[in-house]
Amino acid sequence: MFQSFFCSNQNYILIINCIKNLEILKGIIKFENISQPFMFEITTQSFDLKTLNDLVLNASLIGLSDEVKIKITDCRTYLEEKIAASDAPIYGINTGFGALCDVKISSENLSALQHNLVRSHACGTGALVPKPVVKLMLLLKIKALSLGHSGVHLTTVERLVDFYNNDILPVVYTQGSLGASGDLAPLAHLALALIGEGEVWMGDQRCTTSEVLDRMKWSPIQLQSKEGLALLNGTQFMSAYAVHCLLNAYKISYLADLISAISLDAFDGRLEPFDLLIHFVRPHKGQLLTAHRIQEFLKDSDLMNQPKIHVQDPYSFRCIPQVHGATKDTLAFVEKTVMTEVNSVTDNPNIFRASDSIISGGNFHGQPIAFALDFLKIAMSELGNISERRTYQLISGQRQLSSFLVKSPGLNSGLMIPQYTAASIVSSNKQLATPASTDSIVSSNGQEDHVSMGANAATQAYQIVENVEQILAIELLNASQAMTFRTKETSPFLSAFLAAFRHDVPPVETDRSLYKDMQKALSFLKQLGLENEVLFEHYGG
Repeated sequence: MFQSFFCSNQNYILIINCIKNLEILKGIIKFENISQPFMFEITTQSFDLKTLNDLVLNASLIGLSDEVKIKITDCRTYLEEKIAASDAPIYGINTGFGALCDVKISSENLSALQHNLVRSHACGTGALVPKPVVKLMLLLKIKALSLGHSGVHLTTVERLVDFYNNDILPVVYTQGSLGASGDLAPLAHLALALIGEGEVWMGDQRCTTSEVLDRMKWSPIQLQSKEGLALLNGTQFMSAYAVHCLLNAYKISYLADLISAISLDAFDGRLEPFDLLIHFVRPHKGQLLTAHRIQEFLKDSDLMNQPKIHVQDPYSFRCIPQVHGATKDTLAFVEKTVMTEVNSVTDNPNIFRASDSIISGGNFHGQPIAFALDFLKIAMSELGNISERRTYQLISGQRQLSSFLVKSPGLNSGLMIPQYTAASIVSSNKQLATPASTDSIVSSNGQEDHVSMGANAATQAYQIVENVEQILAIELLNASQAMTFRTKETSPFLSAFLAAFRHDVPPVETDRSLYKDMQKALSFLKQLGLENEVLFEHYGG
């Protein structure tokens, strides 16, 4: 029924529309046909995660609303009036930075001060930040500056918009931020591009910024007082990683439910643990949603409805609602924290024209986002942990399944070793999930004596989310193989999903190099897309 709708191509996206009447598999459409790029206007209203997801998927252009332009301009005008009216020291505007905060800078050197700040702080190293995360960094920095409390020129923000709209993405490195005085080093590499220095990506080409500016016929931005500090202070490195990880984590949470339903049926498991009656008496929202989804996925499964010999299933099957559900509830908490952060002013000092105040504080400190990212790490690593346990059960030769899911075990090792791979990734995740936010270190000659380490939590969360997707791909490989040993059919929905998967990854008859199957399984999952109603579904709400 559904099989003809599927093919495997990186230029396609499978839309799974999980609505209650189970008309679920809608087929495929080309990425470029999802919608034409449109202009999204940045206003003073807050972003939500659905909006950010749409901006990412649709490659939308952005622009600043008239209201935002006025707020940015008014704030800058006020700052210039304050600087002209008094030579009193104002941190970061006419003083040095960090431990040099008491060094007064003359008015003729205020522009040089900001350029020197950007250059001196561009000390990133390590791996390169993925381009989708860099683009989110640009978007979130634009949003923070658009709130009108940072004192930058409108032309500076508009150049960031130009970079975003033309996919000119600064080359940024993963290492260098302590997650406290803002993400100083990563954001310095972002800001280097504005002044015509450093490197940028233009498509897949890595170029010097000066070369690209010449090509675009743009002049470098001449930073004025406060602007360099406004660009470098802020949590946009951590926050961009958090948004990217959250969007993928919501998708992976759905896939974990889907794949676990296949495993449960292939293991000849029982459906009673998913009866909503037992979840209503422990009504965690994520637990209810998970149980409900599993029931819907397995609706009309002949295999599930056959008489069962076994009274109970192992915890990795029986406790899917409780474990997967706890991750869902954690994602909801993380989303709340992250969305507060991305709609906030996180540089220093903050400028308040209405109250005639310029206040130096600590909004750049990443503790809230560091905690959220650490919690995300733990929650996602547990999805991988329980997935690997289901894989282990499937290959163990139980319930009329052949050992290692191959017809001639002994002569063939079958799916013995993919479980090893999953186990090694699970252990790696456990190490990565150790909280980064419980660490701190002194910097800037003792002036910055407590830091969040949220940037480390961010890059660790990114790796864990990628790892969990691979673990689930291995579970899907095993669950689909286990289904070949069953004579009864699973549900129409899961049958259609498995038919699509089988188009890419055929059953294992005799031993072959399985790394290719694992890569294809992962690619299959990455090509799946979810509509917002499914991605952000909340049971009962």
